[in-house]
Amino acid sequence: MLKTKAEVAKMRRAGRVVAEMLDECEKAAVPGVTTAELDQVARGVLQRRNATSNFLNYHGFPAVICTSPNNVIVHGIPGDYVLAEGDILSIDCGAIIEGYHGDAARTIPIGSVSGEAERLIKTTRESLLAGIEFVRKGARLSDIGHAVQTVAEGEGLSVVREYVGHGIGTAMHEEPQVPNYGPPGKGIKLKVGHVLAVEPMVNLGTARTTLFEDGWTVLTADGRISAHFEHSIAVTDDGPEVLTVSD
Repeated sequence: MLKTKAEVAKMRRAGRVVAEMLDECEKAAVPGVTTAELDQVARGVLQRRNATSNFLNYHGFPAVICTSPNNVIVHGIPGDYVLAEGDILSIDCGAIIEGYHGDAARTIPIGSVSGEAERLIKTTRESLLAGIEFVRKGARLSDIGHAVQTVAEGEGLSVVREYVGHGIGTAMHEEPQVPNYGPPGKGIKLKVGHVLAVEPMVNLGTARTTLFEDGWTVLTADGRISAHFEHSIAVTDDGPEVLTVSD
C-alpha cells in the first residue's frame, strides 16, 4: 500500500526511535554484558520516546529486540548469553509511533574480531546499501535483491533465501516480500509512497538454515557466522529515503 507524505513522516519518527535503540544497544554491547541486558537498554529508549515495541509479543516473541550472536542468523531471543571478545552480534529491533512502524538491524563486532568476521560485516552492510539504491521510482522489486546478491556473492559469501525483507507501514510486515536474491527486472514497479524494509542476511558458509527448538532462533546449517543489516526506506520523488537513521 502506498503511503502519503504525512504517513511517511510518522514512519520517519518511528525510524529515529529504532536508530536510537540500535545506537544505545551498540554502545552497551561489550564483553561481559548479557543479551538480556541489551534488551533492557532498548526498552529504556522506547519508554523515553513514548514508543511501543512491535517485537514484544509478536506471535509470542518475549523481547523488544532480537539478539543473534555468531552463527545465529535472525530471531535470537535475549537471555543469559554473555558477550565475549571476538563475537559478532546482530541486533534487530522496531518501534511504533502513532500506529506506524519502523524496523532495522545491524551486526556489530564485540571487541576485536577476526578478519573474516570483519569482511562479512562490511560486505553485508555494502550489500544493503547496494539494494537501497534501487528503492526508487521506476525500479523493479527484484532489482533490490539482485543488487544485494551481486555484492554478497561477489565476495564469495552466501545469501539466505528463507527469510526476506518486506513492506512496512501500519503493520511491521506488509506486502510485498523483498527477497535478497534473484534476477533483475522482475516484480512490481516501485512508486512514490512505497516503503520497504530491506534486510540482507549473509552467511560466511552455506546459505542453508536450521531452526532451533525454541521455534524462533534461526541458525546457519554449518555453524559458521552470519551477519544481518536492515533499514526501512521510502520511495520519494528525490530517490530513496532511509527512515531508520538518527537526526
